Order: sequence, then structure tokens, then C-alpha cells
Amino acid sequence: MTYLPRHLSSGCGCDDLSVAAGVISIDQALQQVLQHVTPVARTENAPIHTCRGRVLAAAVLAHADMPRFDHSAMDGYAVNSKALAGDGPWLLPVNGRVAAGDAADTPYAATDACRIFTGAPVPHPFDSVIMQEKVERLGNMIRINTRPNIGENIRLRGEEHQRGAEILPVGMKLIPRAIAAAAAAGHGVVNVRCRIRVTLLASGSEVAASGTKNLTGGQIWDVNTPMLQSLLSRPDVDLKNVIKVDDNKDSIRCALQSAAATSDLIITTGGVSVGDEDHLRTAVTAARGEIFFAGVAIKPGKPVALGKIGDAVWLGLPGNPGSAFVTWSVIGQTVLNTLAGNAQVHPERRHVVLGHSLSRKAGRCEVRAARIVGVDGYGRDIVECPSNVNSGQVSLLATSDGLSFLPSETDHFPEGALVEFLPFSSN
Repeated sequence: MTYLPRHLSSGCGCDDLSVAAGVISIDQALQQVLQHVTPVARTENAPIHTCRGRVLAAAVLAHADMPRFDHSAMDGYAVNSKALAGDGPWLLPVNGRVAAGDAADTPYAATDACRIFTGAPVPHPFDSVIMQEKVERLGNMIRINTRPNIGENIRLRGEEHQRGAEILPVGMKLIPRAIAAAAAAGHGVVNVRCRIRVTLLASGSEVAASGTKNLTGGQIWDVNTPMLQSLLSRPDVDLKNVIKVDDNKDSIRCALQSAAATSDLIITTGGVSVGDEDHLRTAVTAARGEIFFAGVAIKPGKPVALGKIGDAVWLGLPGNPGSAFVTWSVIGQTVLNTLAGNAQVHPERRHVVLGHSLSRKAGRCEVRAARIVGVDGYGRDIVECPSNVNSGQVSLLATSDGLSFLPSETDHFPEGALVEFLPFSSN
């Protein structure tokens, strides 16, 4: 048996406390999110077919027993096994026919048989259904060679769940399978959390709208805004405003205060570092906001910040697109899922195997785009990630399958090392 080195401590090494002053670990940042962010209180009733991706604000309880009545699990013949005298074979008259949707109110004798179809209610006094392949039809009679067991091929009333049983819990994200379960429990409308009202605020005097022709001077195309607009295209999000502001503290403060009045979440890009042109932190404070953290030991994305302005949560993402994407994936999704009331707040990671050795400078948990290139003998995905990356690169993301996490305390990873992996969503 081959043992692979496990380069994975608790929290992928992202809980390392030996980080620079004023900077917290990824795990600490996620704890701060859970401590300071609460689900929106607003709820609404909505038709279940419109609720894919929404989060339940109230549990879905069964309106009736399921099945509602004893019904046949097969096409065949309903009989009363207790009326079969002797050792058989038995000849029984066929009186009646019951299909799915029919009422089962016709009286039958205990010695009768009834033609029955899948899903049809089982009439009294029958207690079993013999599948048609095991019956010989002789005109208006049937011949049975083997005595059926009581309850054979019958789905009993309430065997799946009983009236009042919890079918879907509070906080469940509604996917098609859950919507089917709600419908089967008798619901046409469910109570869900209202959509999260989001304002996206982009700063940076150098940023020009994506697609702008003839860039001048030091202008760059805006990558973060369309990227985040796409990431926020979720059924539980209402993107209220997309605002572009200049690198001016007063302009940013006014925009933040205005957004806080109508938003549950304000997402800013750029301006969260400590340079002379980075005004977000001071603007948040000037807007009478509170900053919970500003700086996380993650590479890329160290300047990421979280706070609150009035009742609105503020998430400050770095300006470099690669950093913005990584910090959104690692921290931003947890913020949004928590606001949405989703019971599954953290994106699920799993273990993968490095397909090559890798060396780097230890100190911060490093998150790199990774591509799945195969599967090892144990069924685990093998990944490769680039050796040299910078926070402005985004082209690698388009051809990658997820993000790999390199623990903060480790500087060398041999081929075959286990690391954590956050797969990208398929949509």
C-alpha cells in the first residue's frame, strides 16, 4: 500500500495564528462572518415552481399522509389472501377494475379478485396484489398457484411520511428535487427568504467600462464588475444597483451611505489597501460604519475587508481581478449564503492529489487556480496548478476547474501530496 503525504492541517493550515499584526487567518475571517452577519428577516410566500435557488424561511410539513391511501405497486390482481382456503391452486372470479385516479368504493366479496393497475387504490377487503405475470387468466377467472403474502405489492398509507412530518427544514436551498418533495407533500406555495438586495460599487479612476475602445493613459478595462454581476446572478439575489465612483473619499462615503439605505449587502472592489489612493476604509468609517476586519492572511487577496454600514453588510474586495475572484469564492460566498439564511453557508471543499511537486514561500495560505488532469488509483482527482501566478491574472481561471489551497506553514509539496480543493460551480 502506498501512503501519500498529507499536507493538510485543521482548516488547511489557514487557521495559522502566526500571521502579521492586524491580519487574521482565513478561518478567523470566516468566524467573523458568522459572528456579525445574520440572515435577512424579510420573508415571502412564493409558488414552488419559481423557487429554485431560494432558501426556506419556514419548514415544509406534510399536508397529508404519503401515500394518502393504500395503493397498488404493480399491474395485477387484488385478492384477499386470508380467503384462499387450502393449499391451492385457487380459481377466483374477476369482478371489477380499478385504475389510478379511480375511487375504491365498490363493494367486493372476500373471494373475489379485482383487476388493478399501478397507483390505483386497493379496495376493501383485499390485502395483497399479485403481479399479472404470476396469474393465469381464464376468461372471467384467474388461476393462482402461489399464496401471496399479506401486503404484497401494496404501498401502505403513510409509509413514506405521515401528516405533519417535516419534509424540508428551515434553511434548505430549494433545488428541483426539494421542490418535487414539497409538491408531493401537498404544497403549491412555500415561505422563503426575500432576495438579498445587493449594491455593487466599483472604485478606481483608472477603470474604464469593459469593451471601451481606445483606452487612454493608464486606463484598464473593468473586469471586476461584469465578473461579480455574473457571480451574483443567483435566484436569491436582487442586484439593485451597479455604481462607479472615483477615488475620492467624499464621493465614496456618499455612495456608501446611499447604498446602505436600500441594500442588505454592499460589495466594493478596489481601494481597500493602505495606499494614498485607497479610500474605502476611511470612507466606511466616515459613513459611521464599523469594520470587523481588514486584512486576511490569504494570497492573493490580503486586503479583503468586512464591516457594516447601518443595517447593510459591507464586503470590501481587492481591486485586482484575481484577488477579487479568490476572496469572493472563499469569503464572499459565505457572506451571501449567511444573509440568505442558507444552512450550508460554506462552499464545500474536498481533497485532491497534486500531480506535480510545488515549492513556494510559506507564511500565508495560498489559493491557486487548479485544473483536474486525471484520477489516481484510489479514485481521487489529480490536479495541476501554475507555478507562477499574480493577483491580476484572470485568464487561467477560465480553463481551471477550481481553487487549490496551499497551507500557510508549508513551503514544499511533493508530487502526490493531498491539498484542499474548492470546485467551481458548473453554472
